Amino acid sequence: MLTIKKRHLDITNSIELSTKSANRPAGSVQLLAVSKTWPAALLREATQAGQHCFGENYLQEALIKIEELADLNLEWHFIGPIQSNKTKDIATSFDWVQSLDRLKIAQRLSNQRPSDSPSLNICIQVNIDDEHSKSGVAIIDVLAFAEQIDKLEYLSLRGLMVLPSKTDDAGLQRIAFQKSHQLFEQLKLIYPSVDTLSMGMSDDMESAIAEGSTMVRIGTALFGKRTTRS
Repeated sequence: MLTIKKRHLDITNSIELSTKSANRPAGSVQLLAVSKTWPAALLREATQAGQHCFGENYLQEALIKIEELADLNLEWHFIGPIQSNKTKDIATSFDWVQSLDRLKIAQRLSNQRPSDSPSLNICIQVNIDDEHSKSGVAIIDVLAFAEQIDKLEYLSLRGLMVLPSKTDDAGLQRIAFQKSHQLFEQLKLIYPSVDTLSMGMSDDMESAIAEGSTMVRIGTALFGKRTTRS
């Protein structure tokens, strides 16, 4: 059985190879470990392999891990759906929110962010393929939404988070990533704080990096297949 240390090394090597193949600078793609459903002990093991940033979907589960691993000074990203009654804990306990798609939630996060903490880093979740069943801001509305986010005192707009439609068609996959990168470049021209395009997971990481991803969200390849809720 592969250890987390070996898996982490394999993933980081794959990121480096994909980055080099895309003629991009070394170190320009960050690994976010998607750690939902996995216990704190495995996350601690991942930190020993060099992992610092973790993404969580389920708030109550995440809060327990954040407390258990407080000695490690990790960077925590909330990447799941956000309910209004959960914004205070998210604003207080996380460093990043990647799944923001509603102004009401943005306002609550800003209002509830402790004033003595750094601004909460924000990625707008984009519904890049305009799927009716999927959360996210429509492409046509992203720039206007970004303008609203930028006005909120305790939020820092950092970029976009994209989850394209599942497809085995590599061409369609690349088109979605290309559209995402074009939108990201538009945002960068307007907001100097924007530097993050979070797209690509275990199955499509290479294509995402080729099309400009700066952060890949990897869970299965690092921790294995989940046997609990997904």
